[in-house]
Amino acid sequence: MTIAKNLQSTTTLHNGVHMPWFGLGVFKVEEGSELIEAVKSAIKQGYRSIDTAAIYGNEAGVGQAIAEALQENGLKREDLFITSKVWNADLGYTETLAAFETTMSKLGLEVLDLYLIHWPKAGKYKGAWKAMEELYAAGRIRAIGVSNFQIHHLQDLMQDAQVKPMVNQVEYHPRLTQEDLRAFCKQHGIQLEAWSPLMQGELLDNPVLAEIAAAKGKSIAQVILRWDLQNGVVTIPKSTKEHRIIENAAIFDFTLSTEEMEQINSLNENLRVGPDPDNFDF
Repeated sequence: MTIAKNLQSTTTLHNGVHMPWFGLGVFKVEEGSELIEAVKSAIKQGYRSIDTAAIYGNEAGVGQAIAEALQENGLKREDLFITSKVWNADLGYTETLAAFETTMSKLGLEVLDLYLIHWPKAGKYKGAWKAMEELYAAGRIRAIGVSNFQIHHLQDLMQDAQVKPMVNQVEYHPRLTQEDLRAFCKQHGIQLEAWSPLMQGELLDNPVLAEIAAAKGKSIAQVILRWDLQNGVVTIPKSTKEHRIIENAAIFDFTLSTEEMEQINSLNENLRVGPDPDNFDF
C-alpha cells in the first residue's frame, strides 16, 4: 500500500479525484477568530484538506478562512480539498438540494470537493443521495460520500444508487477498529476516513501506545495518526492550537512496524465515544 509521504500526499478515489490523506477537522469549533486562525494556520503549515459540516455551524468562518488563506499563501482554489456534510433534518431529495445551496453560499465556493450524508437516517438517505448524484453529475461536487454508514447501510444505499459512494467517514480509532467495515469499504473501492481519530483525547494515556510512542520519539497522538495512514484510512484530527496543528502533521518521518501495527490493532474494544449509527435519535 502506498503510504503518504507528506501533507500534500493524496489517495485516489474510485472516480479518479485525489483526496489528501490528512486534513483538519473543525467539529465543535465555533464561528469566530479562533476558527479562522486555526484554518488559516493549518493551510499555512501545508494542510490542504479542511472538513466541516452544516451542523457544526461554522461553514461561513471556514469559507472566510479559505478565502484569506488562498490570498495570503498564493494558492489556487483547486489546491484545497473542502468537505461538508448534509444534516439529518435536510435529508430528502428537495431538502438536500436546498441544503447544498446554503452550504455553498456560506462557504463562498462554486464547487465542493466532497459532500457527505452525515448520518444514515432511515427512510431519508436515498432521496438525499439522488440529489447528491445530480449535483455530482452537474459538476457542483467533485466527489460524494457518506458518514457513519455501517455495512448494511452501504448495501442498502448501493442497491438503488447510480453512483457508488467514494468515501465513508466514520468514528475510527484504536479502540474502534471496525475491521469488517474497513474490509467491506476496501472491497468496494470506498475510501474509509476517520473522525475522532484520537478518541477525543481518551487514548492519550494508553500504556501500549505510550510505549510505542517512547520508542519512536513521538507523541501518542502522532502514533495513532500514523497508524490510521498505514491502515489506509484518511484522517482529520481536530485542533485549534497552532503547535498542535503542526505536531499532528509531523507523522511522515517514521514508520510503525508490522508488530507495532498489530499491537495497536489489538486494542480494539468496539468502543464508541460518539453515537451508534444503528441507534441514534437525532
